[in-house]
Amino acid sequence: MTNAAKLSELAKTIRSKNAGVNKITFDIIFREQGTYERVKRSGAITRESMAALYRIAPSRISDFVEYDPGLAIKFTIFRERPSGCAGDGDIFGAQQYAPLLDVSIPAEPSSNLL
Repeated sequence: MTNAAKLSELAKTIRSKNAGVNKITFDIIFREQGTYERVKRSGAITRESMAALYRIAPSRISDFVEYDPGLAIKFTIFRERPSGCAGDGDIFGAQQYAPLLDVSIPAEPSSNLL
């Protein structure tokens, strides 16, 4: 059995960026199909878990996509306030990915049943 791993150890790219003036989009991209499938199977990255991680209502997540051809999981959230307005702490949305780095991905069960 393999050990649990942090998402940052498994993903090739974890990033966030503007998706228009009112949204921030997040991309989690993998190098290998097997790693991507492991993360999907784990259930650690879902609309609900991302809402909990970011302490937002699930309704603030406008899109959640597991994009198999690109080995990517993508989700988009509505901003609390428009990009660049008074009180916006991250005009480009590029600093919002950090909580994703430490998401724990459980170990996969061994395929050898004894």
